[in-house]
Amino acid sequence: MIKSMTGFGRFETVTDSYKISVEMKAVNHRYLDLSIKMPKKFNYFEAGIRTLLKDYIQRGKVDVFISYEDYTEGRMCLKYNSGLAAEYMEAYGAMARQFGLPNTVTVTDLARCPEVLTMEQAPEDEEEMWKILSHAVRQASDRFVETRTLEGENLKKDLLGKLDYMETLVSEVEERSPQVLAEYRAKLEEKVRELLTGASVDENRIATEVTIFADKICVDEETVRLRSHIASTRKELDLGGSIGRKLDFIAQEMNREANTILSKANDLEISQRAIALKTEVEKVREQIQNIE
Repeated sequence: MIKSMTGFGRFETVTDSYKISVEMKAVNHRYLDLSIKMPKKFNYFEAGIRTLLKDYIQRGKVDVFISYEDYTEGRMCLKYNSGLAAEYMEAYGAMARQFGLPNTVTVTDLARCPEVLTMEQAPEDEEEMWKILSHAVRQASDRFVETRTLEGENLKKDLLGKLDYMETLVSEVEERSPQVLAEYRAKLEEKVRELLTGASVDENRIATEVTIFADKICVDEETVRLRSHIASTRKELDLGGSIGRKLDFIAQEMNREANTILSKANDLEISQRAIALKTEVEKVREQIQNIE
């Protein structure tokens, strides 16, 4: 199974207490480039989110958007500052002793003293918050991977079709090469006979010239390597996984062989096949750029 580097995934969950949504989208990139935009209250979890996402993504420029609405926001809790209350009571007692006055301070009086009782934002339960957040990220990632996998299967079908066509072109080059050599020998013999009318033709000399010409136009090594690269690409596509970089390297090698065939071509038909090969290799390379 292969995956495309382009993909989209979204997950949203709403409860009586909160609403959280995670959206992910990706485009091609040589490496994994994660960009996460989220509320400040989640900054503490960024390292955990990145680690989690790496279980799903190996390559691509991925943008992650996290939004969170807390319906309990504004929930306050009452905090009692016992140390400050003790200081107030000590101060009241000192004042009573100093001035000979009765100390009639009640709990209500003490509670009204500044900062003894304060309203504060209830603290977040980080463990529960991570549980909620990680679940949403995993669900969005699952949907994200689904779209990448679907696109990857379409890429695989397209690439296999292009590889079949490339193999057909290679076969046509291999079939045409001996014909070119035979035609060259025939033309050479005819030309020599025209020049040496009535004289004997040196077959050894002709054989030597044909051999030199054969060496110049021989593309056997290139076609063998091209077939090997085509077979390797098919094998990697069947194995699946994160194969984008490896396929890109194989495509570069195929392009090199196609260039060599074109440079050696001394025949119109072979030149046309070599040009078609180069065109298909470029198409393959473009598609491979989309594979993770």
